[in-house]
Amino acid sequence: MTAPSTNAAGPDQGRKPRDEELDVYGLTHAGRVRPDNQDHFLIASLRKDLMVHASSLPDTSSIGAPRERSAFVAMVADGVGGGQRGEEASRLAVEIVTRYVAESVRCYYAAPVDDAGLLEMLQDAALRCHADVLRHAEDDPTRRGMATTLTLWLGIWPRGYLLHVGDSRCYVLHRGKLSQVSRDQTMAQDLVDLGVLSRMGVENSRLSHTLSSSIGGGHSAPVVTRMEQEWGNVGLLCSDGLTRHVPDERIEQRLRSMTSARQVCHDLLQDALDGGGTDNITILVARAVRSSPD
Repeated sequence: MTAPSTNAAGPDQGRKPRDEELDVYGLTHAGRVRPDNQDHFLIASLRKDLMVHASSLPDTSSIGAPRERSAFVAMVADGVGGGQRGEEASRLAVEIVTRYVAESVRCYYAAPVDDAGLLEMLQDAALRCHADVLRHAEDDPTRRGMATTLTLWLGIWPRGYLLHVGDSRCYVLHRGKLSQVSRDQTMAQDLVDLGVLSRMGVENSRLSHTLSSSIGGGHSAPVVTRMEQEWGNVGLLCSDGLTRHVPDERIEQRLRSMTSARQVCHDLLQDALDGGGTDNITILVARAVRSSPD
């Protein structure tokens, strides 16, 4: 989700951002109407750790090189199914897929896994997560009907991988231009793709909020997209509580003028609340800010 500055110069332009150069922030809010929040999110770094199993030394905590960040992970899950069922579905999805992705990244570094293999592992992680959520629902009748979206960004510099199920979105601001990277997996978007419904008709259609693919629902069709990361890009993950009330033009304006990830998340949240706040709102923003001209 982070990406490199277009005006950065020198042979080190393509280096991986250091930890202190990552400007990352996330928040979630119930909104103005709903009594509960069914959204969950996670931002994490995966690291190559040195684990000491035995030693005669009195203190091994400082042994070895600093733990290098091997990958950056961010995800948003927007639960459906009402009340606790939606909240539990999104929580389970975040917990389960985090474990699968962490294992996939470990395999990526431990063995010669090619790019296609990593794409396949991410898709498999979503399908296994889908099966696990279904299993939880089958074990308890009160959980029947619970499901969730899942939009996950995995950054392994200089590449990024987007895993997407449902209609929580991923945007990237590149050279001042905002692009929606994810495709909404809704009945309305499916009809647009088939030429049955016009894009103008999507906003007014009830089908625009009816998922055609989800984690735990009747059908799950995870999509994994590979991209190159660059300094200077800004990444945004969000649930539809933001995009229902804040148009892309406003999101682009906010990201172009941001001073920090924290500031722009709170500004976008306020925009969504001012626009009605009829749904839960989750916003994650990340970028890399070069700390020195090296």
